[in-house]
Amino acid sequence: MSINELRDKHGRHIHKLRISLLDACNMRCLYCMPEKQVFMPNKDWPKADELIYMATNLVKQGIDEIRLTGGEPLLRADFMEIVHGLDKLPLKKFGFTTNAIHLKKHLKELKKTNCQYINISLDSVNRENFHKITKTDSLEVVLEAILMAKELGFKVKLNTVLLRGMNDHEIIDLIDFAEDNDIEIRFLELMKIGVVLPVFDKLFISAEEVINKVKTKWSLESVEMPVDSTSFNFKTNSGGNIGFIASESRPFCGGCSRLRLGADGKLRPCLMLDDGPSLRGLEPDQFYPFLLKVMDLKPHTRINELIQPMHQVGG
Repeated sequence: MSINELRDKHGRHIHKLRISLLDACNMRCLYCMPEKQVFMPNKDWPKADELIYMATNLVKQGIDEIRLTGGEPLLRADFMEIVHGLDKLPLKKFGFTTNAIHLKKHLKELKKTNCQYINISLDSVNRENFHKITKTDSLEVVLEAILMAKELGFKVKLNTVLLRGMNDHEIIDLIDFAEDNDIEIRFLELMKIGVVLPVFDKLFISAEEVINKVKTKWSLESVEMPVDSTSFNFKTNSGGNIGFIASESRPFCGGCSRLRLGADGKLRPCLMLDDGPSLRGLEPDQFYPFLLKVMDLKPHTRINELIQPMHQVGG
């Protein structure tokens, strides 16, 4: 069990860790991936045992929730080895974020672990539009994986990045799909990160505008959320669960409880900061002072933009 409750200088309880397993992805989402990608060589990734060692020592210091991200985490051949290693830790919550292209083949083995929380990217339920956004013809595979994960009892959430003129006309359809299958869907405001910066003003649509559109069909009841939740949520009058992650219009930095371990082994204090000290090679007794140093770098207010591409940051 952990020996510390990690508190930063602003009094925030730091207890969640995002681990980016790699920066590569098998989608080319227009808001995430540059046309010319340069991915980190596989040999430079922390190996499974190294990741498990780093996570184990962070958990000993007070981390109690872990989410695996990418790029696309299921592209790592040792994904299940990593999951099994982390499964031994005393975590309150363990999950991962995926585009679901390779999800189906892992679900039965995952069901035997504590890794039960799956966030799945779904930016469209229209095949042509899905291809336009992701540059892949994989909608059918993704939808099958979503339904299979739900059927097997995983705690599934859908994440939709809002793009004006591209998928904002599908908001009702996306909610209908989620509601029909009893799955929570969250709409994410586009963030000022990487490749999207030159076209941000053209593509951005605020959560408030979308909420007004949703209210044309449903009445919404607010749901009480934890102080460090990234989303604010509603129940629809027909039983649906809708969340909004409004990073631009309603930043949640004041309650942030997260640190991010990058695919390069660096521990980042914030999604919008493109650097942090490396955890590679640390002895167990060095983790706590390192954590204090990283937490001291956590901003309390929103950083305006990040030039680094989204796929290198981790979700």
